[in-house]
Amino acid sequence: MKHFKFYHKHDVLNLTRIRRFETKLGESVHILPDKNAWETALQQSPARYVVFGIPEDIGIRANHGTGGADSAWSSFLSAFLNLQSNDFLNGEELIVLGHFNFSDASELIEQNAYGYEEKIDAYRHAVMTIDEEVEELTKIITSYNKIPIAIGGGHNNAYPLIKGAAKGLHKAGILPLAQINCINLDAHADFRPSEGRHSGNGFRYAEEDGYLQKYCVVGLHENYLPQNVWLDIVNNPFLDFITYEDIFILEKRNFIQAIAHATSFTEENYTGIELDLDCIENTLSSAMTPSGISPLHARQYMVLTARESQVAYLHICEGATRLSDGRTNETTGKLISYLVSDFVKAHEDTGE
Repeated sequence: MKHFKFYHKHDVLNLTRIRRFETKLGESVHILPDKNAWETALQQSPARYVVFGIPEDIGIRANHGTGGADSAWSSFLSAFLNLQSNDFLNGEELIVLGHFNFSDASELIEQNAYGYEEKIDAYRHAVMTIDEEVEELTKIITSYNKIPIAIGGGHNNAYPLIKGAAKGLHKAGILPLAQINCINLDAHADFRPSEGRHSGNGFRYAEEDGYLQKYCVVGLHENYLPQNVWLDIVNNPFLDFITYEDIFILEKRNFIQAIAHATSFTEENYTGIELDLDCIENTLSSAMTPSGISPLHARQYMVLTARESQVAYLHICEGATRLSDGRTNETTGKLISYLVSDFVKAHEDTGE
């Protein structure tokens, strides 16, 4: 994992605004020793959740999208470390590990690729490097029965998270086969053909490679569902979805019922929990939508999936504070911090 930066205590405290008579999460979270001893420390740590960042937009650019998803991690981390440490969430449950930095790959492509199509090919090749390193880290974390909390970055990272978690849980003797389920709150299925790795086909690659058993999408927008993907889903009993239109327009079932359906569909196996921020109305992302779910719905999704699923990992992706086209929104990181804290508190309540 040559692109991973492990944090020291001073990295975390530099982002923590310390105040008299208060304790912030940044003062309470666990930090592991340097990269030469971190695996042993991880195994011995009483903390259950390992938070790390994948601030890259290479997978999004490889999918013809608008860059900028590399900007959410630092905003999230600053907001998250400054949450209050209290009886609801005290930070002792958490390890803040560090983040990946793949900016060298982006710079190399931008400086040397000729023409649009060559750039797309180069970005898709670079995604495979990201896959390898994210998978390796995820496998190590899950093999010690810890829960990775990955903040992206593009949705391309669903593939190495699924693959790494499946392998890690299998290595730990928890799963007989290296295969897990997944629930995804998303406006898109991200099940496009395996034409080369990018943010739109992570789940396709995971399914074709045998690491994804069951997959359920909640809040899928009918307007952005390719016909070939629709046919693949309806003809595969291991794939399921509930559209945004069925929940909020036609009201065939409410949002809570949709999540309950997804957790029931995937309940027999460990399950990755995915949330693509482009499904939340007016949240800055590559595929920002004027018609989506509310932050309240997203927080409910975090709580219910954390309580009702055998959680393999949590992945929140595609958000940005600054897009490459100039649009900005500084609140994205704070929204992600709400979602992560909701998830951890709800999962801790289950006692698992």
